[in-house]
Amino acid sequence: MTLNKTKPKYKQIIEAAVVVIAENGYHSSRVSKIAEQAGVADGTIYLYFKNKEDILVSLFKEKMGQFIERISASIKNLGNADEKLRQLIRMHFRQLSEDHNLAVVAQLELRQSNLELRFQINEVLKPYTMIIDEIIEEGMEQSIFRQDLHIPLVRQMIFGTLDEMVTTWVMKDHKYDLLSLADEVHKLIINGLKK
Repeated sequence: MTLNKTKPKYKQIIEAAVVVIAENGYHSSRVSKIAEQAGVADGTIYLYFKNKEDILVSLFKEKMGQFIERISASIKNLGNADEKLRQLIRMHFRQLSEDHNLAVVAQLELRQSNLELRFQINEVLKPYTMIIDEIIEEGMEQSIFRQDLHIPLVRQMIFGTLDEMVTTWVMKDHKYDLLSLADEVHKLIINGLKK
């Protein structure tokens, strides 16, 4: 049985795992190296996590959970779907551009995992895609977006665009300012959704 995930050591291990996996790749990252980076004994890892896969899924849950909470709070009081979508794009780019190691893990390492692991990761993404769906629905209700939009298709287009932008940025070793592209990406997406 794992210990309480609000404990400081749990967070230390999560942060250490991001660094170790980003530097070495998921498959080459040893649990002992994560423990060393976290400043804990190897056995301590197993008080919080079942195995290395559990660490990867947990770090994604932790980071994605924090991100979803911040997005929800940030867009809650914005006036319309256009503003909410702009904020979501900016926050998506900011979250990953401010944490190089997390960007590498999220964009490269999570994709190299096995099918079962990818299924768990997709489950973690669901609340984020639900926020995108809500923005699309709200835009249609507010008559900002076209009424004939197919919500799952639009969601995939929005998420896929953001995801590909960040992946390209990571693959190009951060040679440009990702966040500076947020407004242009927003404009391109909005122009495809408007009446």
